[in-house]
Amino acid sequence: MTINPDLQGRSYPSTEPYMVGREKIREFARAVKATHKAHYDVDAATDAGYRDLLAPPTFAIIVAQRADAQLVGDSEAGIDFSRVVHTSQRFTHHRPIIAGDELVAELHVDQVRAMGGGAMITTRAEISTVEGEKTATTTSSILVRGEGQ
Repeated sequence: MTINPDLQGRSYPSTEPYMVGREKIREFARAVKATHKAHYDVDAATDAGYRDLLAPPTFAIIVAQRADAQLVGDSEAGIDFSRVVHTSQRFTHHRPIIAGDELVAELHVDQVRAMGGGAMITTRAEISTVEGEKTATTTSSILVRGEGQ
């Protein structure tokens, strides 16, 4: 199956809310070897000016990947996930992610570019609180290898 070029410009609605929990922040911080005390200790976080634990900057990927799953699972997209190579990821933070945040993400397909027998797809996830406060924007590119590649 080939990648549907009409994906470009498509948007996927906000995902179910993701509640940012203290233990999730701590687990993620350990996994990425983030050492700042504000990721682990509430007192350290509040002393630094945050209302609760501070998530590491790349924590936004958790919410973004939930949005990306809508694209990959879209039968009209033509994406065979076994042929996907993740090529880039960028984060723009509008404000820190803090324990207690309830986040949603809307996914936009910004570009679909044919490459050989496959395609490069660039997406943008706009992450915000359920109240509508912008939190982060992630931009991701994947290469979907064509048959025989």
